Amino acid sequence: YKSTKKYYGQEGQESIDPVVFFKICLVGYLNNINSDRKLIEYCSNCLDVRLFIRYDIDEVLPWHSTISRTRQLYGEEVFMELFKKVLSLCVTKGMVRGKRQAVDSAFIKANASMDSLIEKEVLEDAAYYAEELNENSEYKVSQTRKDLVEEHHNWKKEAYKNMPKGSQKGDKTDENGNLIRPKYVSNHIHYSPTDPDARVSVKPGKTRQLNYFGQLAVDDAHHVITGACADFADKRDSQCLEQIVEITKENLKENDINLGEILADGGYSSGEALKYLDDNNIEAWMPNFGQYKPEREGFVYDKENDKYICSQGIDLPYRKTASSRKDCKSCPLKATCLGKSHEKTLRDTIHKALYDKMHQKLTQNAKYAKRMVKVRSKTVEPVLGTLINFLNMKKVNSRGIKQANKHVLMASLTYNLKKYMRFIVKKPKVVVQVLSVKQGKVHTFLKTQFYELKIAFLSLSIFVKLSFSQKRNLA
Repeated sequence: YKSTKKYYGQEGQESIDPVVFFKICLVGYLNNINSDRKLIEYCSNCLDVRLFIRYDIDEVLPWHSTISRTRQLYGEEVFMELFKKVLSLCVTKGMVRGKRQAVDSAFIKANASMDSLIEKEVLEDAAYYAEELNENSEYKVSQTRKDLVEEHHNWKKEAYKNMPKGSQKGDKTDENGNLIRPKYVSNHIHYSPTDPDARVSVKPGKTRQLNYFGQLAVDDAHHVITGACADFADKRDSQCLEQIVEITKENLKENDINLGEILADGGYSSGEALKYLDDNNIEAWMPNFGQYKPEREGFVYDKENDKYICSQGIDLPYRKTASSRKDCKSCPLKATCLGKSHEKTLRDTIHKALYDKMHQKLTQNAKYAKRMVKVRSKTVEPVLGTLINFLNMKKVNSRGIKQANKHVLMASLTYNLKKYMRFIVKKPKVVVQVLSVKQGKVHTFLKTQFYELKIAFLSLSIFVKLSFSQKRNLA
């Protein structure tokens, strides 16, 4: 009530109770219900849900549009506060240790159709850069950018000319009955007025659609989600790493836990991502992206002078890391090294030292690095699968990046709450063993003392003179 107090006024008709709102939302995520209409219908027909939200059997539940408007009314900070509260409960129960955080992402379908895409307004370059400061600049594109995208699309049309076309159900046909290939679209020159924050994206083997990008960080102790957020789907994983790590670090810090290692796949690898991790002294186990080459055959890198040295002794300085025609003209390896070109060119990123540092760490600790790959996959991937298939994170039923972020946070706190309810604190067996050893020692001590006392008592003179006759068996 304290967190949502500022969103309510003193006049007008009484609105929905914030506790009731979040309980109804929780029911929707627990039962994988994406529609607000179906959610209210489900809550109305279930006696146990009515008891949970404190509504009598004859009371009318809030209208479905009230749920939608209230979700838009509350800010992201309310949902984040609730997520942190559930996370702190998990920490108190000993479910989070902070040693390793596995990071991964998934596309979340936006509440908009590909048919809603329209082209952005095309401006001349000078006019476009002047309009960049305006509010609606994201709906405009420069002429140069449009020309580049169209050139790429024209190349695609020519390259795919003789390739078989799709035959999925619902494909459109022309007047002759031939399947029409969908027009090429790009986030650079198209946008959806239905949901301007949604972006066109695709994964191998799946159709292109408007999506958001869900990012998760999961603790490897008991698979509790320690960080969650939504981002634009046209970004790469490496561009989202800093945001999800900062969110996770802050969440753990509020619970007096230090961030340990970060486990991520090669999609999060980039020069900027490695620089961020290095600047903040964050230990990460993350394979370098596929195009990285630790060594170049026939060339040795001179770190002090920042240049490559050819096997024939020719220097390739940083100038453009290219040899001159004069140097390579009489080289015996010219045919194999240069091919049809006249000079040798090597291209490297300015973050080469960071890539080399990560590569060296992975190769020197190959066994541990291989184990971290398995830990990452078995930690975060099952969590993502559960959220998408069973906890309503597959599709956003609202619009906008802020609403998508609330959606991811609600799904994540629901997952954590289920883990919290089912988690059983096991008493350590070591304590039981220590107690049993102590009891055993006391028992042995008493037995020894009693035996010594018995011997001393029987050794008295009165008992020594007595003779005991052996009992006869009368059976």
